[in-house]
Amino acid sequence: MLVSQGVDAALAGVLGLLIGSFLNVVVYRTPVMMYRDWLFDAVGHLMTSPDGGPSLWARALAPASPADARLRAAADDAVPVLEALPPFDLARPASRCGHCGQPVRWYRNVPVISYLALRGRCGDCNARISPRYPVVELVTGLLFAWCGWRFGLTPVGALWAACAALLVCQFLIDLDTQYLPDSYNYMLLWLGLIGAALGWTGVSLASAVWGAVAGYGSLWLIYQAYLRLTGKEGMGFGDFKLLAALGAWFGVEFLLAIVLVSSLVGAVIGGSLLLVGKLAHKDVPISFGPFLAGAGLVCLVAGPARVQDWLPFAFPFH
Repeated sequence: MLVSQGVDAALAGVLGLLIGSFLNVVVYRTPVMMYRDWLFDAVGHLMTSPDGGPSLWARALAPASPADARLRAAADDAVPVLEALPPFDLARPASRCGHCGQPVRWYRNVPVISYLALRGRCGDCNARISPRYPVVELVTGLLFAWCGWRFGLTPVGALWAACAALLVCQFLIDLDTQYLPDSYNYMLLWLGLIGAALGWTGVSLASAVWGAVAGYGSLWLIYQAYLRLTGKEGMGFGDFKLLAALGAWFGVEFLLAIVLVSSLVGAVIGGSLLLVGKLAHKDVPISFGPFLAGAGLVCLVAGPARVQDWLPFAFPFH
């Protein structure tokens, strides 16, 4: 039994290293793809509305507004520039050094091993490579190995591994940009609901649905109360969706525990950033999304029983 578990964990871990290498690409490129889409949408709205009528600026200001004419002219200038941009998505262009622009050869792109062999330097220009790349690969490999050990090489194990990969993405993207892409939040939400419907997550479908509803609604209410008391937005809508997704995975009973664990994750992250000097100024904002994603990963690895042992007061009805 242990030998079989070990083999499953080892195979899943190797796959996780490869997936982790891809996640580094996803984390960097997804925000850039979002920025490009927003630029195209903004320029398009300056030129014409979605129904083919006057531009949205013309409708908002007035059809004869001088500002609209200037914006139309700027949009006309921007269109050929945007259309001339080379393709950019998760597959194109091939991975390349951010300093010299040279494509990364396949034998220099082996997870962790290539980084160690190159001593953290580009093989062409000798520029320093961030250690975050191998760390993400290792963490993803370990998470996949845990899923392989716990669930085996099964559809259930693959589902939980997908959950881990998506949480890693959301953790890093929000930490870098303070954005939580809807596409990944929705993917996480639907996978959690489907897993509950199939009986793969150990959570009833009713608990998953109410977990999603309560997860979104609770943060929405906090957001609204804070907005009315201070006139400021305390968090983004992506945070609501991420907690909804976690509610779908772990059930409505786990929501309080997830929030409590997220506060502990936040303390660790905040303390770490202070130590490395990233929070030298008080006005540096800290997103809530990485704390939630980190809490999801902690609950995934620890398992429901251990979380209940840690935080029995978070489960008053158990």
